[in-house]
Amino acid sequence: MVTIPKKILLLAAVSSTLLSPMLMAKDDMVKSIMELRADVESLYTKIDENKDTYKSQMKSYALQISDNEAQINRQDTSLKLTQQNIEKTEKKLEEMGSATVDLKPVVNEALEALEKEIKSGIPFKVEERVAALHQIKDDLKNGNISQEKALALTWASYDDALRLTKEIGQFKQEITLDGEATIAKIAKVGSVMMFFATPDDRVGYVKQEGNDYNYVVTTDSSERDEIIDLFDALQKQIRTGYFTLPNALLLRGAN
Repeated sequence: MVTIPKKILLLAAVSSTLLSPMLMAKDDMVKSIMELRADVESLYTKIDENKDTYKSQMKSYALQISDNEAQINRQDTSLKLTQQNIEKTEKKLEEMGSATVDLKPVVNEALEALEKEIKSGIPFKVEERVAALHQIKDDLKNGNISQEKALALTWASYDDALRLTKEIGQFKQEITLDGEATIAKIAKVGSVMMFFATPDDRVGYVKQEGNDYNYVVTTDSSERDEIIDLFDALQKQIRTGYFTLPNALLLRGAN
């Protein structure tokens, strides 16, 4: 029978007592490292997902910017056509020269061209603006105003039409929603965008479909908030700054 010295047994017991916490600590460390590695892998997965989402958003924004630029270019072309109409009228007047020449054909032609432009443009107070042109024609025809006065009023009407293409503001006018006429607040951004808000809290924008314009009530909460923010800014006379708005660009111009 082998006898183990008591000192050796004591040292073995002490060593076992010391090693046990160290082994436990090592296991805990390995477990923590594995958990951290799992967290890191999860974060990398989320980063990859966010990258894909970001790329998709940037692609969508790029397409929207391209579409907006194309529509704005068409708008610029329409404005140039309006300016050309004015220049044509001015040239005809210069060629006619003498004040004794009959100006009625020139005035009537200019009024008809402007009426066509108004009717094909954004639906902003169209009836009122066209009625003003008809009044000039009627007054000229009935002799209530001179030819020179009619010419001046026609010229002023063209100036108003050009001013409206740049004007940003809030107005009121009658619109048709769901087949019913209602008075609504109008937020007009030049002649490229037009939004509305009704007394019964419906908000939306004007949408062009071919040669027709329709009032679309938005059901999207983000678009609704954007339109309301625009009306609030215009109410406070804030007409410059950065605004996020629904894509409601309009193409204007006579065909």
